[in-house]
Amino acid sequence: MAKRRADGLSKAVIVRAAAEILDEGGEAALTFRALTTRLATGYGAIYHHVANKSDLLAAATGDVIARVTSGVAGDAQPREALRAVALGLFDAIDAHPWVGAQLSREPWRPALLEIYESIGGLLEALDVPERALFDAAGALVNYVLGVAGQNAANARLLAAGEGDRSAFLAGVSARWEALDPEKYPFVHKAAAHLREHDDREQFLAGVDLFLAGAATL
Repeated sequence: MAKRRADGLSKAVIVRAAAEILDEGGEAALTFRALTTRLATGYGAIYHHVANKSDLLAAATGDVIARVTSGVAGDAQPREALRAVALGLFDAIDAHPWVGAQLSREPWRPALLEIYESIGGLLEALDVPERALFDAAGALVNYVLGVAGQNAANARLLAAGEGDRSAFLAGVSARWEALDPEKYPFVHKAAAHLREHDDREQFLAGVDLFLAGAATL
């Protein structure tokens, strides 16, 4: 018989264990049976703190997002703080792809509210006028989560196929370069950049373009 844990079981301990399982095997691997095995406890002890898998996913996602939004230095200027929050979210979703999926599947959960509150507050600190604040926050949040989620999805596809990012981009770039430059002038010129671009740098360039536009409002 497996030895039961002797120490108290808190929600924080359960959430951390759930995040470990999610990182290792994805959402399909997260079951209450897997949790009881990892934590050496019974179902009742877990159900005492979380109602179901959906609540557990929401709590694990909220924990990841809280570390990002609370990790920005309090004395940072609003523009740099926004870049730090955006890049922190990008990296967090890259490291934990299930976070992006959970945010899009259940947007009413507190984690997305934390993101909106953080980004919206920093945009307000940048003097974005109130008439434009709602649209500006929505646009930036959608950009950040959309690009981060797509980047994480691409990484999973490459990992599943045991592919190499450099080789994949080189192949796509070669196909772009072979296109008719008169029909696809931009794509043809962009081929070289595609081969050598850095995902994080390109993501931050998009954030900077957004902030440059917001500064004109």
